[in-house]
Formats: sequence, structure tokens, C-alpha cells
Amino acid sequence: MRPEDNEQSALFDWAKMSHGRYPELAFFFSIPNGGYRPIVTALKMKATGTLKGVCDTFLPIARHGKNGLFIELKIHPNKPSPEQLEFIDFVTQQGYLAVICWSAEEAIQTIEDYLGT
Repeated sequence: MRPEDNEQSALFDWAKMSHGRYPELAFFFSIPNGGYRPIVTALKMKATGTLKGVCDTFLPIARHGKNGLFIELKIHPNKPSPEQLEFIDFVTQQGYLAVICWSAEEAIQTIEDYLGT
């Protein structure tokens, strides 16, 4: 697995263990846009609506005047692509919170802050 995949797995392990404290996490999900895929799979995903630049995860829970929380998980030295920055800017203008986190720990803290703890 890529380092970002490991961090995202750790984030979802935490989310599964935290359902009791945060029931909303039952609706937290990943958006499988990135990563290597065989060309047939990649073409099928593109044909069925995969959109370049969409954040890695989404929590569709409204809080603090925001419609939901998008998280793009990056590990140094990786940087967000222009498409990812454009997506983050767009959804922010639409009333969502969209952030780049550089570790599972930062993503966990972001979610806890967003959910109001």
C-alpha cells in the first residue's frame, strides 16, 4: 500500500472504533478516485462519473454552518494537484468545509473539531 493509503486506513480504523462516541461516523466514506488501476477499470470508472480532483473522504453531516466535511489526505512530499485545489475551492464556495490533512492524526483532530468535541 502507498503511504497515503496506510494513513487513510488508519483514519477509517479510528472511525470504526469511534462510532459509539460519534454515531455520525457511520456515514463517513471514502471516494476512490486515485491510485493505479488496470486501464479497463480506469476507463469504466471515468465513464461512470469518476471526477479528477475530488477529495479522498467525505462526512455528509452538517455542522457549524457547513454542509459537510471533505478531507484530502496527503503525505509529505506529495502535494495537492491543481484539480484537487480547484475542487476544494469550489466546494468551499458551496458551503462545505474542505481541508487538506497531512496525517491520519490531523484528519482525526479535524473530524473531532468539526463534530464539536
